[in-house]
Amino acid sequence: MLYPKATVTGASQVKAYLTLLVGVVAMSFASIFIRLAGAPPLVIAAYRMTIASAVLLPITSRKSIKALKELPRADLLILLLSSALLAVHFWLWITSLSYTSIASSVILVASHPVFVAIIAYFLWGERLTKLMVLGVAVAFAGAVLINYGGFALSKTALLGDTLAVLAAIAMGAYLIIGRHVRARIDFLSYVTIIYTCAAVFLPIATVIAGRRLFTYSSQTYLMLVLIALVPQLIGHSSINFAVRLLPAIFVSVAILGEPVGATLLGYFILSEAPTMNEVAGGILVLAGIFAVLRKNPKQN
Repeated sequence: MLYPKATVTGASQVKAYLTLLVGVVAMSFASIFIRLAGAPPLVIAAYRMTIASAVLLPITSRKSIKALKELPRADLLILLLSSALLAVHFWLWITSLSYTSIASSVILVASHPVFVAIIAYFLWGERLTKLMVLGVAVAFAGAVLINYGGFALSKTALLGDTLAVLAAIAMGAYLIIGRHVRARIDFLSYVTIIYTCAAVFLPIATVIAGRRLFTYSSQTYLMLVLIALVPQLIGHSSINFAVRLLPAIFVSVAILGEPVGATLLGYFILSEAPTMNEVAGGILVLAGIFAVLRKNPKQN
């Protein structure tokens, strides 16, 4: 969503920078909490969305219902599709962490701005500048390098890398499809509706898949709560607060710190060191994303 810029004073700017830092760090913990949660990916995704929506609903339900009533039926269908895509994104990405390294997974899933640019080009003919085309090419070269490293390690790692890329595509489609609806509804109402719908889809998918939703360990439940509160609510809320006060390109580039932070946390907390392919490929992917964002910072 594109917000009108608030009046920025020195104090509010410092607050925005600190909030942005908190948001990036909070989102970096997602993969760590997921690894420490002893539950299947669908269950983790279901709890992530359910707890997040349960926190938001008491605060924003009245405003969200009013916003829903004012939207045309076509937009309601788009909201449902967007929710389904977000649910698929989390399911695929969380599943990828079961097969590949944290470094590969978070770097590849962070490539969604590249897919936003590609999808927008094919759907609506939005212009791709030379720098954006170069960025897409560089990002794909990095993804190939990471996947080559995954193939060299095992077919399992390659599967995880592929799932992370598919999760990035799902996120790109989610952002593109919901973009024009976000422009007509306030952010809190939008995320409340999206999270709540995803919180309906994911538990149903979990039951259909034959996964149990309950009887997990206390550590698992703690991690599930932390996943919803820290990266989902604190992380994303902080980013959306910062983007109202800081240049969109600055915020977009700062978000690229998430894969770096997640990789460092994976090393220090889980002793999971990235391979040379992941480091080299990750640098290329992040450089490619930066090039795409540099020319199209408001896509996200």
